[in-house]
Amino acid sequence: MEGIEHRMVSVNGINMHIAEKGEGPVVLLLHGFPELWYSWRHQISALASHGNRAVAPDLRGFGDTDAPPSTTSYTAFHVVGDLIALIDLLGQDQVFVVGHDWGAWIAWCFCLFRPDRVKAVVNLSVAFIPRNPLAKPLDLIRAALGDDYYFCRFQEPGDMEEVFAHFGTASTLKRFIMSLKAEPLYLPKGKEFGDSPDHEISLPSWLSEEDLNYYASKFDIKGFTGGLYYYRVFNLNWELMAPWTGVQVKVPAKFVIGDLDLVYNTLNAKEYIHDGGFKSDVPFLQDVVVIEGAGHFINQERSDEINTQILDFIKKF
Repeated sequence: MEGIEHRMVSVNGINMHIAEKGEGPVVLLLHGFPELWYSWRHQISALASHGNRAVAPDLRGFGDTDAPPSTTSYTAFHVVGDLIALIDLLGQDQVFVVGHDWGAWIAWCFCLFRPDRVKAVVNLSVAFIPRNPLAKPLDLIRAALGDDYYFCRFQEPGDMEEVFAHFGTASTLKRFIMSLKAEPLYLPKGKEFGDSPDHEISLPSWLSEEDLNYYASKFDIKGFTGGLYYYRVFNLNWELMAPWTGVQVKVPAKFVIGDLDLVYNTLNAKEYIHDGGFKSDVPFLQDVVVIEGAGHFINQERSDEINTQILDFIKKF
């Protein structure tokens, strides 16, 4: 973590924590759930060492950034609004955007709403999701995968917060990380992780106890609700984004995913990514990379490969 600077900035009516390092073109790094700026620790140093200014915020609701209490304060417009205000504050007309998980979804929205502010985008794990004007996305997910699918279980206010509290913060993070395999994730009520809180779970090789303790220390303070709000406004986002139905993402793009990522192995993701749908919706998509043997948290699990993928792409611009 040597040389990474931390500060609080005022953006879009909230106080946001950012971690940054380096000088040069700004690369904005957007994390997912249940993560923080810290998820990009390997990329921050690599980007900075190659002549870039890496900026990794805690998104609203996470870490040291403010967490407004209202569910409806977490729409794509709020979060992208935070990021536009951030790059204004940094004095940047355009930035590179790199996203993972929810951060990738936010990055796609950023490119939809303000393509003029993005030089290029590299997204990990979550491909662009075109708006289906005929049905709300949560309804489609529930119909296809059922009420026990994690996305559906995350909807009820307070429900999963109680489950996570029962297991404890560090234990919840371990279980959630280790549950994300190459198949849909189900969290049946009363048997969410299939074991008891006192059952020991080993960490993957790419995450140390020190890393886990950092995440846990922040989620102990902030809780998980802010992150869960991103799931809970999914249908609201669908309603608000009606004007963007059929709009293409017209920003140079690269997409990287692990072949063991649950997102890659759920619903029709592979067909969409490889059979022309993705390229149709993102016409400036220049490259799709599938990394064999890699799971969901690919920027941490395969950090050197991801660093190379990002650097090779952004140096073109």
